[in-house]
Amino acid sequence: MKRSYPLILLLLLSLWLAACGTTAPAPDSNASGDESTAESSEENAADSGDETMTDEGDSAESGDVFRVAFVYVAPVGDLGWSYAHDQARKAMEEEFGDKIETTFVENVPEGPEATRVIRDFAQKGYDLIFTTSFGYMEPTLEVAPEFPDTQFVHISGYKTAPNMSTVFGRMYIPRYLSGLIAGAATESNTIGYVAAFPIPEVVRGLNAFTLGVRAVNPDATVKVVYTNTWFGPPEEREAAQALLDGGADVIAQHQDTTEPQKAAQEAGALSIGYDSDMREFVGDSVLTSPVWNWAPKYISIAQELMDGTYQGDEQYWGMEVAELAPLSPQVDARIADLVTSVDEAIRGGSAEVFCGPINDNTGNEAVAAGNCLTDAEMLSMEWYVEGVEGDAPAATPAELGEASDKQPASALVGQPIE
Repeated sequence: MKRSYPLILLLLLSLWLAACGTTAPAPDSNASGDESTAESSEENAADSGDETMTDEGDSAESGDVFRVAFVYVAPVGDLGWSYAHDQARKAMEEEFGDKIETTFVENVPEGPEATRVIRDFAQKGYDLIFTTSFGYMEPTLEVAPEFPDTQFVHISGYKTAPNMSTVFGRMYIPRYLSGLIAGAATESNTIGYVAAFPIPEVVRGLNAFTLGVRAVNPDATVKVVYTNTWFGPPEEREAAQALLDGGADVIAQHQDTTEPQKAAQEAGALSIGYDSDMREFVGDSVLTSPVWNWAPKYISIAQELMDGTYQGDEQYWGMEVAELAPLSPQVDARIADLVTSVDEAIRGGSAEVFCGPINDNTGNEAVAAGNCLTDAEMLSMEWYVEGVEGDAPAATPAELGEASDKQPASALVGQPIE
């Protein structure tokens, strides 16, 4: 019996510490036993250099604090997609101070594990849950009806519920602008594109990028390799290397890490990053990066929910969340000026990326002159524009677009850049 005393004392001590405000960890997405796929938010915070997150779902001391949880598909240290979302989370904390409490779980696989993590956050009483990957759409839709007092915000999907909205931004616009830069930079006229999955979000960005490339360099082509993973450093590097070996001298990406950028730099090639300003982490061989700035909208959603004015449903944001990072000194001044003028025209509403005439990569007219694609057509895009090498996920639909007085962004380029 004497051996049980220390155990009892330790138990009493731990209970006393808990009563004094010791924080508990966020939902542990490692319950499946796979340490390589998910960790608790406190462990993640330590790994990422962030302060320890709090998760007081069972504590009355939370009071009226507005509680927000984030579910990430990759580590916040990826310097890409999850990193960008986590910067917005930190901005929310800075904006609201002690009025808000945030936490996150990273490395959550799409599928059943995501369902478990999302439900765990909801059961702990979080007011707002951001699910930040396309593959979280169905898990979020499954959990949302069970917790009508919780607001769920899914990123990049297309399904909604009374307490589940879906949001995204027009990333295709900075993709197009970065294509102008890549098209002028290539000497081999072969540009590589490392992509995650052949889904509309990715295809839309690839097409916009290619339209930009060919606006300044009609002889250039874009080769795409799909890795079938959002976050896979080895796969991303391998795909980039294959494209480089195939003659590409500029590498672009729709991936979550800097590995394609590093592979390009090591090969003496140039590159276009994504998600965050990857030039900060790789160097000036990264000509620019289409980047996400989620903070203003995330802060707005939280404020509207606290005020009781949030409308939800489906929101497709503009360049306030999707923009182009500062350009590398290696970008020609003429191209920099062109990018600025096209950017201003699109922001001003006089030009748009997906306005005809646009051909698909089989040579058929996809969008007639005088027509522009609708949001619905862009959000369901599975066909390739002219200049993309390879077979598209789906055939080009007939009679795309509707009449518009906007001019195609390519019309602003004038003559090809020599």
